[in-house]
Amino acid sequence: MRCIRLRLAYDGTDYDGWQSQKSGRSIQDAVEAATARLIGGKVRVLASGRTDAGVHAVGQVAAFRTETAFPPDVIRRALNARLPDDIIVLAADEAAADFHPIRDAKQKHYRYLLSDAALPNVFLRRYVWRYPRPLDATAMERASEVLRGTHDFSAFQSSGSQRATSVRTIHDLRVGRSRCIPHLITIDVTANGFLYNMMRNIVGSLVDVGRGVRPASWISEVLNGRDRRRAGATAPPHGLFLVSVIYPGSAAAAPAHDERLPWSGVAHPEFPLV
Repeated sequence: MRCIRLRLAYDGTDYDGWQSQKSGRSIQDAVEAATARLIGGKVRVLASGRTDAGVHAVGQVAAFRTETAFPPDVIRRALNARLPDDIIVLAADEAAADFHPIRDAKQKHYRYLLSDAALPNVFLRRYVWRYPRPLDATAMERASEVLRGTHDFSAFQSSGSQRATSVRTIHDLRVGRSRCIPHLITIDVTANGFLYNMMRNIVGSLVDVGRGVRPASWISEVLNGRDRRRAGATAPPHGLFLVSVIYPGSAAAAPAHDERLPWSGVAHPEFPLV
């Protein structure tokens, strides 16, 4: 039995997240349906993690097992011919037989896009959370420093999480303004794992600092208090992107902060400059 590994990009706007839903409107449902049509039978496709409804990805990693002899690039092309336009397989390869996209993942990199422009950008409204007042990105960056390292992130975990522990390690966290797109603020976090809504709750709390209702030192108080009620509101999902997943033997994670849009550096097999 072969293990085929996929690297996926998708626009999560019209989906109920990655995980299969009764509605059938999930990324997993779409990928499994396309794969089943290709190999002629039901198949289970597992991803590195569940992205929630409305969340996007430019580097999701998934895998399935099959006895088909199709070469990986044939599988990639065939799946793309069967997938909807808002999901694409960027790469496919044959992984080790025991590869597991969740268990083997060592780090994940998420990027959040935020804008404090006075007027909304109609072309980015599906991918950027527009906050209608000026934000102090420097204060947000200063406040975020305390989150780097290994901590109990209970304060940034929404209810409904079933994780055995709320301790995670943030290897890198950067907040900065883009020099390419006016008013765009990018928040990049690379960690060994994320709790339920952890990234979006961190963003919502940093926005409270950025808009001046909380001092930078407040983030430390929230973290140490381990009480979700003391943190900021959950940021909306549409600004969030899963950028990459790091596995043993793969290239080291790139520096977290990147002022470009998340899809600007995606290694598309046929359009390398996209």
